[in-house]
Amino acid sequence: MFAWLEIVAYVAAAVVAVHGIVATVRGRAPDKTHRWAVGAFEAVLVVQALIAAGRVFFGGVTLPEQTTFLIYLLVSVCVMPIALQFATAEPTRWGGTVIAVGAVGTAVAVWRLHGLWVAGV
Repeated sequence: MFAWLEIVAYVAAAVVAVHGIVATVRGRAPDKTHRWAVGAFEAVLVVQALIAAGRVFFGGVTLPEQTTFLIYLLVSVCVMPIALQFATAEPTRWGGTVIAVGAVGTAVAVWRLHGLWVAGV
């Protein structure tokens, strides 16, 4: 995996989490800006997943815990769309918190991906 892409993912996760918390503190339901923020974060995660999966399947990288790595990779891509769906299904002030928790959880998954990658390469 690429260090610069991980840093972009961490920064994007932080921005999305702060944006969600600010909406909660202001007592507002998630709006279009949340969808755009989650979409941009998700784009970073998809690029990271495609690169990592390509290197594992076609690039000759063999990881000691390859199945665990691939599961974390899948989870990292799936969490934010699910969090956004939960946050906007019934718009309340707590939707921003749901998005923030999803972003923090995804950042932890990316951190774990890094650990699994470094252990194998």
